[in-house]
Amino acid sequence: MERLNFSEFLSQLTSGFTQVLDVNLKEEDYIIIDLSENNIELGKVDVSSSRAFSNYIAEYLNSFGKKVAFGGYSEVRKLYRRSELFTASEDEDSNRNIHLGLDFWADAHTDVLAVLDGKIHSFNDNSNFGDYGPTIIIEHSFQEKKFYSLYGHLSRASLENLKSEMPIKKGEKIGELGTAEENGDYAPHLHFQIIEDLDEKIGDFPGVTSRKDLDFYLQNCPDPNYLLKLRKA
Repeated sequence: MERLNFSEFLSQLTSGFTQVLDVNLKEEDYIIIDLSENNIELGKVDVSSSRAFSNYIAEYLNSFGKKVAFGGYSEVRKLYRRSELFTASEDEDSNRNIHLGLDFWADAHTDVLAVLDGKIHSFNDNSNFGDYGPTIIIEHSFQEKKFYSLYGHLSRASLENLKSEMPIKKGEKIGELGTAEENGDYAPHLHFQIIEDLDEKIGDFPGVTSRKDLDFYLQNCPDPNYLLKLRKA
């Protein structure tokens, strides 16, 4: 029997649309959004301001009558230029501006749900400017295969009462979206990422990579939509 690659393995774990936000949200409440460097309209927005960016997201959602804007896997973005966390190098190929997860832009305090059964691996408040803010990593094990899901930009309250090894059920509320004041200074959203090899990291893992390291990270962190199965058109 041919061995499945990691992306194919993920795809077989869910049979259809899988919720990662509020249980009352339906697939038709979601709409894809382009936040790449190619988005001309985004170039007119002061992306260094979480308030201006929040307004842009709100107007986008209102224009389509939707509740959640999502997208961003492998997207090349300019918005990380505002933080030295991503632009410490003078070598452009070493600066991190390629996104490795899916983002879900919605109202602050929206419920965040576990996408699969698992257990709490680790959690941390990554409080640097432009960082994840409160972050939870869940460890999953299926068919003797271990991997991880990361949920970033949560509220600080999401980290209360958590314990390592705590069992988590698919669809269980694990936290809420944080405000800009607590989520790394972004418009409220969830950064959701799948990770095959966590490289012994605790409560944190790169969510943005450079061109130099892109091939490794795309293989280690495949598109989360293999699990979520959201229509992209």
